[in-house]
Amino acid sequence: MAVQGTVERKYVYDFAEGNRDLKDLLGGKGANLAEMTNLGLPVPPGFTITTEACQEYLATGREPDGLAEQVAAHLTALERSMGRCLGDPDDPLLVSVRSGAKFSMPGMMETVLNVGLNDRSVVGLARQAAGAGGQAASAGSTDRAGSAGADRFAWDSYRRLIQMFGKTVCEVPGEEFEHALDDVKQARGIRDDVELDADDLRGLVDTYKKIFRKHTGRDFPQEPREQLDLAVRAVFDSWNAERAVLYRRQERIPADLGTAVNVVAMVFGNLGPDSGTGVAFTRDPASGAQGLYGDYLANAQGEDVVAGIRNTIPLQDLERLDKRSYDELLDIMARLERHYRDLCDIEFTIERGKLWMLQTRVGKRTAAAAFVIAGQLVDEGLIDLDEALHRVNGAQLAQLMFPRFQLDHEVQAVARGIGASPGAAVGTVVFTSARAVELAAEGQRVILVRRETNPDDLQGMIAAQGILTSRGGKTSHAAVVARGMGKTCVSGADALDVDVPGRRFTVAGRTVSEGDVVSIDGTTGNIYLGEVPVMPSEVVQYFEGSLDPEHIDNALVRAVHRIMTHADQRRRLAVRANADTGADAARARRFGAQGIGLCRTEHMFLGERRELVERLILARTDDERERALAALLPLQRADFVEIFREMDGLPVTVRLIDPPLHEFLPPLEQLAVNVAVAQERGEDVAQEEALLAAVRRMHEENPMLGLRGVRLGLVIPGLFAMQVRAITEAAVQCARDGLTARPEIMVPLVGAVQELETVRAEAERIIADVVGDSGVEVLIGTMIEVPRAALTAGQIAEAAQFFSFGTNDLTQMGWGFSRDDVEGAFFWRYLELGIFGISPFESLDRDGVGRLVRIAAEEGRAARPDLKLGVCGEHGGDPDSVHFFHEVGLDYVSCSPFRVPVARLEAGRAVVETTGSDSR
Repeated sequence: MAVQGTVERKYVYDFAEGNRDLKDLLGGKGANLAEMTNLGLPVPPGFTITTEACQEYLATGREPDGLAEQVAAHLTALERSMGRCLGDPDDPLLVSVRSGAKFSMPGMMETVLNVGLNDRSVVGLARQAAGAGGQAASAGSTDRAGSAGADRFAWDSYRRLIQMFGKTVCEVPGEEFEHALDDVKQARGIRDDVELDADDLRGLVDTYKKIFRKHTGRDFPQEPREQLDLAVRAVFDSWNAERAVLYRRQERIPADLGTAVNVVAMVFGNLGPDSGTGVAFTRDPASGAQGLYGDYLANAQGEDVVAGIRNTIPLQDLERLDKRSYDELLDIMARLERHYRDLCDIEFTIERGKLWMLQTRVGKRTAAAAFVIAGQLVDEGLIDLDEALHRVNGAQLAQLMFPRFQLDHEVQAVARGIGASPGAAVGTVVFTSARAVELAAEGQRVILVRRETNPDDLQGMIAAQGILTSRGGKTSHAAVVARGMGKTCVSGADALDVDVPGRRFTVAGRTVSEGDVVSIDGTTGNIYLGEVPVMPSEVVQYFEGSLDPEHIDNALVRAVHRIMTHADQRRRLAVRANADTGADAARARRFGAQGIGLCRTEHMFLGERRELVERLILARTDDERERALAALLPLQRADFVEIFREMDGLPVTVRLIDPPLHEFLPPLEQLAVNVAVAQERGEDVAQEEALLAAVRRMHEENPMLGLRGVRLGLVIPGLFAMQVRAITEAAVQCARDGLTARPEIMVPLVGAVQELETVRAEAERIIADVVGDSGVEVLIGTMIEVPRAALTAGQIAEAAQFFSFGTNDLTQMGWGFSRDDVEGAFFWRYLELGIFGISPFESLDRDGVGRLVRIAAEEGRAARPDLKLGVCGEHGGDPDSVHFFHEVGLDYVSCSPFRVPVARLEAGRAVVETTGSDSR
C-alpha cells in the first residue's frame, strides 16, 4: 500500500527557481546562472540537475527514481519557451550539458555542446541559421553565400558534438579526432579551423563517425534524448575521473560533494564574423589592477577560448567589432561586480549581434591580485577590513614571499607571451606530463612546455615549477588552472614553434630541446634561455624592514601591510618562532615574532663541539664527566646570551637536549669499518676503539623511542643541570647589561608527572642559586609530545607552568609513523587512495592528534587555570592548523621564521571567521 503524503524529491530546478546561495545544491555554475536570471540579465533558458542527484547516482550506480520524469518535464518547458523541440529535424533546439560543482574545478569535469544534432537535424539547423542570417547579412552578400555559411556552421557544430560526445561520453581517444582534423587542414594547406568549408566539415563528420564506431562498436546515437541522458551520466561519472580526483586533493575539495549538471539552450558564437565567444574579468586576475581584461574569439564556441587552440584577441578589440554588444557587456560586468562585491569571471557568447551571458563566478586570481583587490574593495566601500582579511589566506601570502628574477644585468628575453600567473620559475624543459612527473620525483625542477594544456596534463602541471604554452591567453586552461594552484605560467607565446613529438621547440632561430634549462616570468610573460638568478620578493623585503609601505609606489606591498596590520589587531593568538641562533632570532623578530617558542639546544652541540660531546659520552668517572660538562657550560651560556639579546623583552622557550646522544657520534657501521681498517694497518686505535665501544653500548634499535629527552637528563647526571645553569646565567648576565631576558625551560618527552617533578626540583635549586637579586624569572614547563602526557595532562599541569605541544612527535607517536621514513615509503599511496587528504605531518589531524591536544588543553587548564599553552611543531605555521589552535584556546603558535607572517595572518583570519563580518 502506498504511503500517504509521500513527496517526490526534487532533483531538477529551473534557473528562475534558484539563487547564488544554493551552491551546495545547484553547484556554483547553476547557482550563478540562476542569480543572473533573477537579475534580468540575458541568460539562455535552462535547468539544473542537483548535486543530490549526482550523489545518489554515484552511491547506487543508477539514476535516482523520478529524475528522468523531472528532466522530461523541464525539457518540455524549455522547448515551450524556445518555440523549438530538442533535435527537431526542421527547427531543432540544441542544448549544452555542463558540469558545475560547488567549488570551481576548471576543465576537470565534462561538457558536451550541441546535444540534439543528428543526421536529420543538422540540415534543419542549417536552414534555421540561413533564415536568421538573411536578416543580418551585410549589404553585399548573396543568398548563396549566406546559405554556404549556414551549412558550414551546421556541419561544424555536428563535428564538434561527435568529437566531444565521443571523448567525454564514450571514452574515444581524443587524439584520433584531432589527428583527423589536422589531416584535413594539412590536405587543404590551411592552419585554422575557421578556414574549413562546409564540404570539408561534412567529410570530417563522416570520418568522426567511423572513428566513433571503431572504438564503441555502435553508430553515433541519433536519438536526441538518448544523447542528453548519456551526456548527463557522463558528467556525473566525471566527478570521479582521475584528473578530477587529483585536482580535488590538490585544492582540498571534499570528495563527497558531487557535481550538478546544467542543461542550457545553445546559443552560437560560430555563426560567422558577427558572432563570437569570450571570457572577461572585471579586474586583472593576475595583478588586481582595475580595468577591462579578457579574451575574445570571433566565429567560435566557448571551448575554443579556454582550450587555447586559437589565439584570441584582447577584449578591448570587441569595441570596434561590435560596439553595441561591447557597451552592454561593460554595463553587465560593472553590475555583476557590484552585486557580488568581488572580481567576477564571466563567460559570454555573441550570436549575430545578440549578447548572451553563459556563466559568472567569483574569479580565481593570483595571490598578488587577491591582496590588491581586497584593499581596493575596502576603498570602494564594498567590503570592510574583516571581509578583506577573510578573502586572503596564508597560502597566498607564502606565494608572495617566493623570490623573483634579478634582472639588473644583461638578460635578454628570447620571446614574450602572456603573463598568466606570476612568479619566477626555472627548470629543465619537458614536453609531456608523464616526463614532468618522472623528473620531479627525482628532485629536478621542470618547466612543462605544451602548445596548449588540457585537463589530462594536470599531474604534470602539479609537478612542474612552471607552465609555458605557445597558444591561449589569460583565460586558457593553462592560465586558469595555474592561477588556482599558484604556479607560474606564461601562455600564448606564439613565437614558440612547439614540436611535442620531437621534444623540442624553436624560437628566434634557436632550438631548445628537452633537458635544456629555461626561465619564465609569469608577471611580464618573458621567456629566457638558461637559468636567471632570483632575488627576494618585495613582500619579503617589506617584512625584513627594507621597504616602507607608506612611502612606496607598490600596490601589493601597501595592500599586504594594510591587511597584516588588521590581522595583528584582530588576532588573539600570539605568534612565536622556532629559532636556535641569534641570527634566526633576529630574522624572526623582523618578521613579527613575539618571542621564541622553540630553541633546540641539540643544534648547539654540533660542529667543533662534537669533541666535547664525545668526551662526555666516553667519560668513565664522575670527574671526567664533570670536566666535559664544565667545558660545555660557557659555550652554552654564550649561545643563550646571543639569543636573549636579540629577543630582549620577549619570552624564549629553551628545550633541553632531546635526541639520543648517539646522534652526535659517528654511525656505528662507519666507525666499525674505520676501526677494522686501522687495525689491519697496525695503527694505534685505542681512542677509536673506546669510541666504538661507547657507540655500541648506546646503540638502540628504535632510538626515537629510547634513551632521549627527559630520560637522558635523568640517566646522565649533570647534563640537564649544566643546561639549566647556562640558561639562567645567560639571563642574569643580560639583566645586568640592562636587557630583559624571559627564559622558559622546557623539559622534553615527559610521559609521567614524576619525571617532570624530578627535573624541576633540581632545576629550581640551580635557578635559586644563580638568580639572586637580579630580578630574572624562569618558568619551567614541558613539551606535550607523548600521547600519555596528553591523556594525563591534569596531573602533569600540577608540576608545569606551561605546555608546548610538540605536534611533530605527537603525530608520529599517535599514528605509529616514523616521520623519517613514511613520506617516501607509502604516503603517496595513502594520498592516492584518499586515506589522507593531506599528510598529517603537514596539516594537523584534528580527529586524532587534535583530540589529544584538546584533551590536554582542557584538563591542563582545569588543574592550573593560569597554565600557558602553545604549540611548537611545524603545524604552528600551517594555515588550517592555526585555526584549530585558535579554536581550542592555545595562547600562541610557534613556527619557522619564514612562516611567522603566515601564522600572523591566519591567526587574524581565525578570529574573523569565528565572529563573522557585517559586510559578508
